[in-house]
Amino acid sequence: MLFHSSPETEILEMLSVDPTRGLSSNEALSRSEKLGPNKLTEKKKKSLFARFIEQFKDVMILILIGAAIVSFIVICAEKNWGELFEPALILLIVILNAVMGVYQEGKAEKALDALKNMSAPHARVIRDGKEDIIDAALLVPGDIIKLEAGDFIPADARLLSSVSLKSEESALTGESVPSEKDAQSEVLEDAPLGDRSNMVFSGCSVTYGTATAVVTAIGMDTEMGKIANLLDEETDSSTPLQKKLADLGKYLGIMAILACVVIFIVGILNDIPPLEIFMTAVSLAVSAIPEGLPAIVTVVLSIGVQRMVKKNALIRRLPAVETLGSASIICSDKTGTLTQNRMTLKKAYLNGEKDTEDITDNNSDGVKNLLIHAALCCDGSVIFNGDECQHIGDPTETAIVFAAHKNGFEKEKLNSQYPRIAELPFDSDRKLMTTVNEIGGKKVVIVKGAFDMLAERCVKGDLQTAKEITEKMSANALRVLAVAYKTIEKLPEEITSETLENDLCFMGLVGMIDPPRPEAKDAVAICRKAGIKPVMITGDHVVTASAIAKELGILEDGDLAITGAELDAMTDSELDQKVTQISVYARVSPENKIRIVKAWQRKGQVVSMTGDGVNDAPALKAADIGCAMGITGTDVAKGASDMTLTDDNFATIVDAVKEGRGIYANIKKVVGFLLGTNIGEVITVFAAMLLWHKSPLLSMQLLWINLVTDSLPAIALGMEAVEPDIMNHKPKPKSEGIFANGLGIQVVLQGLMFAILTLFAFYYGQRVTGSEAAGQTMAFTVLAMSQIVQAFNMRSSRSLFAIGPFSNKQLNLATFASLALTALILFTPLRVPFGLELLPAGLYFVALGLILVPLLIMEISKLFKIVKH
Repeated sequence: MLFHSSPETEILEMLSVDPTRGLSSNEALSRSEKLGPNKLTEKKKKSLFARFIEQFKDVMILILIGAAIVSFIVICAEKNWGELFEPALILLIVILNAVMGVYQEGKAEKALDALKNMSAPHARVIRDGKEDIIDAALLVPGDIIKLEAGDFIPADARLLSSVSLKSEESALTGESVPSEKDAQSEVLEDAPLGDRSNMVFSGCSVTYGTATAVVTAIGMDTEMGKIANLLDEETDSSTPLQKKLADLGKYLGIMAILACVVIFIVGILNDIPPLEIFMTAVSLAVSAIPEGLPAIVTVVLSIGVQRMVKKNALIRRLPAVETLGSASIICSDKTGTLTQNRMTLKKAYLNGEKDTEDITDNNSDGVKNLLIHAALCCDGSVIFNGDECQHIGDPTETAIVFAAHKNGFEKEKLNSQYPRIAELPFDSDRKLMTTVNEIGGKKVVIVKGAFDMLAERCVKGDLQTAKEITEKMSANALRVLAVAYKTIEKLPEEITSETLENDLCFMGLVGMIDPPRPEAKDAVAICRKAGIKPVMITGDHVVTASAIAKELGILEDGDLAITGAELDAMTDSELDQKVTQISVYARVSPENKIRIVKAWQRKGQVVSMTGDGVNDAPALKAADIGCAMGITGTDVAKGASDMTLTDDNFATIVDAVKEGRGIYANIKKVVGFLLGTNIGEVITVFAAMLLWHKSPLLSMQLLWINLVTDSLPAIALGMEAVEPDIMNHKPKPKSEGIFANGLGIQVVLQGLMFAILTLFAFYYGQRVTGSEAAGQTMAFTVLAMSQIVQAFNMRSSRSLFAIGPFSNKQLNLATFASLALTALILFTPLRVPFGLELLPAGLYFVALGLILVPLLIMEISKLFKIVKH
């Protein structure tokens, strides 16, 4: 059936659906089981084996595999079978590392899928005669759906009714201008997609108006499905930091190869057997490569994202976690984000009066009449359930409906008593909404909206006094809506602003307030302390916006508050000069938001921007961190954002910045810890070969240290709580590298410290016992255990005893596991294959003293502020 050219009755009959009741739940379930979910075919996921093989593509891992293979060849050639354990262990650990990598990838994939499900598009559907919101994937042909401005269209559908509907279809037709839609239009059979004005299509969005439609196709049967063979949005999930660390791995690999060449030359010049030289070179390669680093950083990022979800911030793209740590400007909407989004009507003004009247539960007849007219021109509703009430729809409208209810006029009864026969929905350009209602046998046009937009359309009323009252109420931080009306003989043929919104009679004003969120003021103060400038952007009156901004601490002495019109009058260069002084932008259009973002970016700032509407999407994309509203936000805004605030709260943005800084700080700690220990291992092996022509540590011993006593504490270090003073510092510059602020020098110095301790342990152990194996055991014990101590040192730039030595429970568990596993190969027969032996009791006490040296050195460094993170 051609749905665009077939009569509506035939389509409904063919789909077996009643347009008023929709499908039954059982019928919808039956169709869903038969036809499958309403999703496009996704890119086939890699098999377990393919993901396993991918783990061996890393340069660092390839070096280890190459070293093990060459070791096997040399051992077979020399028939020295006793040495087989070492390369076999290298391969075993590499395979275990790959298995861990696959496991972590699987966990990350599941977490990503869970996040995708949380942010999946939803659809408003009528089933069993009731309106409900369901996951768009559950839609089936025959479902009756409702659409409004800001919605993603979840499936192909034939319109049943529409009011001033426009759909953005550039993704499908290439048309940059939204297409006008009309449920009543007749379309030819051979009409191209762009001319099918009685249809809406999956993947497009509603930019204007409202509609009811019946779903005709889902999933791959939609027009979008026919041209989209694969859906693969996540083409590259690596973050900039992960890419930098991957490059670092390559450099370390090259460094290891060069060091191996030097070792070979030294060995040959000193007549050391080739196998011994090669095994030492393998040791050096192993010590240079932090095998667990990429996996650990991924784990830390994943843990951070999950932590943010618990704090109402849903991260859609991993790079946003890093960018959050650099945020220096937060541009926030006022309504609902900085305020409670629970408007309460406080004042009313009647045309011809001298002053306002407070809203009560028994107002004057004139104010009651004003409330009736205003409530009829509202789509919002208030549902009462015992003592609780639920506000559904725009908060300014629900405030009016609630005030009318308090005065004895229920919205449902008003709607049935004075039925609506036509409407013009609100939009951000007109800043007006209009309905036509049957009142007392007459057709009455009711218009409500911003006073300055409504006043120019009125021909009757004391507009000068009304203007003064509007300014007076706005100065007291009240949001003011004006109401006007006119009577018409008959409905015009076309319901447009030009035919309805003129020659009006001014009726009165209502003033309401949306009180600031209690936590917003504290969040603004935290921003100031953290070197972040909060900026308010609102569609409200400049006086109202300024009053709220002053109360919250956003607008300070010397700051400017300007309107969208004043912003439009500025050139880019003028805006660049003044942007640092402007803290409030009022009466702005969505286009203004992009200019504000770009002006700050030209100053080198990292900008976070909030938005909820369709027109906010370009600004959200232009910002470094686009924050969509989870409650009031449209699907289009959420799709364009990096982060969704599930509670629409400004304080959540600040919490997210704090978490972002904490995650980045933890990653720096992990990188500093792992590279410090690895550099220590490299210097140890390299220096020992130059001094004594022998290695103090075997390659399998180094692998054990890297994968057991390094990796477990490193993961736990990544779960360290955010430091309490992290918001007392300025944001890090966007271009700042991970080794900035002295971390690179600190890593090298720590490496030298480990090398000196290990070399001394090897020398002392060998000298006391006369056994090289005993020296290696001593070196292994000191290096492995001192690195566990170093994990505790890296927790903070403050003294370990100031933050509580054992306050990180995960690190305590990781330490216990590492100590237990290391003790297992030190004091059981397992030590033999690792080339270890039991030491005299006195040497263990010497080793203990050496193990605690890093704690002493780091505490002294912290005391004198040498160590900084």
